[in-house]
Amino acid sequence: MSGTPPRLSHTLFRTDPNEKTAQEKGLRVNQPANSAETPWPVGKVNDQVKGWIERLGFLWVEGQITQLNMKPTWKLSYITLRDVEQEKSVQLTCNTSLIRNAPSPLKDGDRVVVYGKPAFYAGRGSFSLWVTEIRHVGIGDLLARVEMLRQKLRQEGLCDPSRKLPLPYLPKKIGLITGRGSHAERDVLSVAQDRWPAVQFNVINTAVQGATAVTQVIDALRTLDADPEVDVIIIARGGGSVEDLLPFSEEALQRAVAEARTPVVSAIGHEPDHPVLDDVADLRAATPTDAAKRVVPSASKEYALISEARSRMAAALRGWVDRERRGLENIRSRPVLADPMVPINARREELERNLALIRRVMSHQLDRETNQVASLRARVSALGPSATLERGYAIVQVLPRDGSGPEVVTSYTQSPPGSQLRIRVGDGSITAAAMASQAAD
Repeated sequence: MSGTPPRLSHTLFRTDPNEKTAQEKGLRVNQPANSAETPWPVGKVNDQVKGWIERLGFLWVEGQITQLNMKPTWKLSYITLRDVEQEKSVQLTCNTSLIRNAPSPLKDGDRVVVYGKPAFYAGRGSFSLWVTEIRHVGIGDLLARVEMLRQKLRQEGLCDPSRKLPLPYLPKKIGLITGRGSHAERDVLSVAQDRWPAVQFNVINTAVQGATAVTQVIDALRTLDADPEVDVIIIARGGGSVEDLLPFSEEALQRAVAEARTPVVSAIGHEPDHPVLDDVADLRAATPTDAAKRVVPSASKEYALISEARSRMAAALRGWVDRERRGLENIRSRPVLADPMVPINARREELERNLALIRRVMSHQLDRETNQVASLRARVSALGPSATLERGYAIVQVLPRDGSGPEVVTSYTQSPPGSQLRIRVGDGSITAAAMASQAAD
């Protein structure tokens, strides 16, 4: 049993699970019938239970001492060993000399590993663990386990910044989990109320060290998380030794914080202290005072910012008014606003000039077209038959006897003797009769 024992669960373990299962099966086979007609007496029940329990053999069990009952005159001493993450405990019985001769004194709150055999006292129906060895869990072991848990949670993504919830800008109500009457509680309340007097708190006092700290803090966290009026939760504790801060590095608390829907601020210890809660919480504050400053804005600073913003807005508004006034003055100084009829008159004169130009162009165009028509008409007249007739020529037409229209005589055969002719000259026509006709020589 030399050397540091391995990390065991906070529950009892079988030394040989397969063997015990076989023994249990044998017991069930060999047990006499039990029914309402054949009930077991209390003594038999206790004897059966004693047999089952004592078959577990020797176990290594780890936990935290919550109650140590020992007197130098007692032969036996009694210890209550509690699970560090759950509301579960087991009674230990050992020789007083084992405690008296321990390398370092045992006290409430110590983390220990014990080696013992489960025992059931049939006379009073009670269970305890008969312990033959008790070892303190060393600081190095505790810190190594804390770092292993930190790495495990990081691999699971519980420390990922992307899953952290943002804090509200101005929380109406703050949930505070801390020790009763502690400096951390006074610091958070006083600093927060100095910065913003209207802020409200829902304070739940819990144990912040020892075996009950984890379960109490988890219960308080769940209570505040279920309160719709609480906007942010601060878990605060002053400084302390590594052992004192261990509850804030327990896995059960980290998972409860990760499941919370309300932002959680870790304000544990002082700046050098770094429990696992700092990594899982949505915000890590160096101290409880720092947590109050980061959660609650300063009213004086906010008023100063508002005043500065109002001054900047007023200056911007005055600058805009000045620019608009100068622009309006520039517009009013233009000629168009001095005499609004100026552009209208200018457009009217321009329109009149354009109309006169259009009329002049149209008149010239009409004159050119008229002259061209007269010229074409003169050319047509000069080339037409009237002009030829005026030069002494005549057009001879024969009038057929059938009364049809006259025909122009182009051959002597068209006008036999006796044919009635009409001779057209330049200034009229002559009716005549053909006397004779002959072909040209």
